[in-house]
Amino acid sequence: MYTTINNEGLLNNYSAEPEVYYAEFPSQEEQSRYALQAGIATLFLAALGLVACAVS
Repeated sequence: MYTTINNEGLLNNYSAEPEVYYAEFPSQEEQSRYALQAGIATLFLAALGLVACAVS
């Protein structure tokens, strides 16, 4: 981080920028895990909706 001072004496702080990198496509194992998580989330939300309807 570095700081500059303008003519009026005000400080201006600049943060260090992180190194840029490209994202990698998920592996087949990660894709399978994401599909499983999506399935579990769908079942959870469906059950939550059914419970809400049953209670009301």
